[in-house]
Amino acid sequence: MMKKTIAIAVVLAATLSESFSQQWKPAGEKILTSWGEKLDATRPHPEYPRPQLVRKNNWQNLNGLWKYAITAKDQKEIPNTWEGNILVPFAVESALSGVGKEVGKDKALWYNNEISLDLKVDKNNAILHFGAVDWQCDLYVNGKLVGRHEGGFNPFSFDVTSFLKKGKKQNIALRVWDPTSDGPQPRGKQINNPHGIWYTPVTGIWQTVWIESVPRTYIVTTRHTPDVDAKALHFEAQVEGAQQGDQIVVEAYDGTAKIAEANTSIGSALKLAVPQAKLWSPDSPKLYDLNIKVLRKGKVVDEAKSYFAMRKITMKPDEMGIQRMYLNDKFVFHYGPLDQGWWPDGLHTAPSDEALKFDIIKTKEMGFNMIRKHIKVEPANWYRYCDSIGILVWQDMPSGDLGGNVWDMQPGKISGGLHDKVRSPESEAIYRKEWKAIMDVLHNYPSIVVWVPFNEAWGQFKTKEITEWTMKQDPSRIVNSASGGNFAYTGHMLDIHNYPDAAMPDPQIFGKDYILTLGEFGGLGLPVDGHTWQQKDNWGYQSFKSKEELKKRYEEVVANLAKLIPLGLSAGVYTQTTDVEVETNGLMTYDRKVIKISESDLKNIHQKLYDAKIGK
Repeated sequence: MMKKTIAIAVVLAATLSESFSQQWKPAGEKILTSWGEKLDATRPHPEYPRPQLVRKNNWQNLNGLWKYAITAKDQKEIPNTWEGNILVPFAVESALSGVGKEVGKDKALWYNNEISLDLKVDKNNAILHFGAVDWQCDLYVNGKLVGRHEGGFNPFSFDVTSFLKKGKKQNIALRVWDPTSDGPQPRGKQINNPHGIWYTPVTGIWQTVWIESVPRTYIVTTRHTPDVDAKALHFEAQVEGAQQGDQIVVEAYDGTAKIAEANTSIGSALKLAVPQAKLWSPDSPKLYDLNIKVLRKGKVVDEAKSYFAMRKITMKPDEMGIQRMYLNDKFVFHYGPLDQGWWPDGLHTAPSDEALKFDIIKTKEMGFNMIRKHIKVEPANWYRYCDSIGILVWQDMPSGDLGGNVWDMQPGKISGGLHDKVRSPESEAIYRKEWKAIMDVLHNYPSIVVWVPFNEAWGQFKTKEITEWTMKQDPSRIVNSASGGNFAYTGHMLDIHNYPDAAMPDPQIFGKDYILTLGEFGGLGLPVDGHTWQQKDNWGYQSFKSKEELKKRYEEVVANLAKLIPLGLSAGVYTQTTDVEVETNGLMTYDRKVIKISESDLKNIHQKLYDAKIGK
């Protein structure tokens, strides 16, 4: 009897899968990754999406097939008819969405999903979460407007308790408007007319959608900052619905062994002693677990799990008086790829969690110890993998509102006061709001050691003010004020870009006051037939015809980079991890199917960078 039941279940699952595949398939004819080719469209990105605040038993993943429509921009009523299905969480322009259409500033993109709430989700206190939606969205639940969010790179949520109706069935609709390069909002590398280093627009939902139920009193966010010198972790929590006398209790664990505990009243900060901590580094990415409880009269009313690491990143002079970056009081040369985080089939969205992790694993296997996450923000699990695998991260702010200022690559050159763009008050407010939201949501990830507010003058404004505001927001990290030019004598770093060969700022002029870095160089290109975004007109900063030629030239640029380290250079960023659209200067092809220089060869080539001596 059991065998027959299993057989029926298998047949039913196969029938449902076949039916589902008829409703969805990748759009267009561009190359696909291996993960995109085998994507299980019934369970796209099923993983728990918030690793720094985990409640695993009361949530429901809402990714999957939703309905969509593209309407006039000014339509505010939920459409009565739908154009077809879209696979969430892939942007409408992507192949994996199953749609592959552009929207533009004069149109609005609508989503609709009739969900059936799991029994584990209590409707009495339900929070609907979106990992990221680009750019402006209005949420409707059961036909009623819940609220609006603006910001394409930060997670957000709405309390939808009062909008839910009786029964399991609930209707969710979302209206999205995204002007891409026609608006002032942060957009990164997206542009309406993709070409060169500018890529396909990304509109709508591009990270996981999920719903969870929480207690009436619940932990909303936490903020923890390691203090290696004080042998402690500084901890704060925001708690909704707290009552007089409520306490927050924080426990730290090394595996199953409790190593520390502290408590305080709600709204107060606490310091958790970690007296014999093992320090986090790329060579030893030690993580500790946290258990966080809200107590009322001795009873636990909410509980969540998190994690932390003990590490510090500081700026101080070496024996020659040149400023350096020190990790846990040791000089570590930062070397990593410029990582755009784009995918040929998912655009901003990796086709799977395995794919998301793949780039980080390969980066580490290639002998890099750092990634510069270039003008894009990744899903939370990407940073979790950097924490656990052991990769230093430089996090860029996605650029927007480009044009209207001069890009000056020469530090200290006078250009008539045109370095900074004059932004509108609206544009300034959008930037500040989203940059603060990004820094807040990423604060707890120990792998992030550098913030980068501006890149190559793209939308750069009030440089000194924004840099010092960033430093005040997070004194625990290094701030690279302006990567690649328009240096304003502020922040911790002076960062130049130079293609293809290695170069550095003059240490005699700038080394006493700033960490000297090469924020981009290389860009050595090799198109691989069958693995390019298009058949012709691909490019690199310097192109080659074979892997052998590419490897030989790469060895040269790294050897020259190594010579600069004793002179004062503290970091180098090679362009880039993968090919992206028409750019073929990646160490891997865009579909990740070909690695152009082997991991072992790269690791051997890079070792000289970490062996280089500093000081006298």
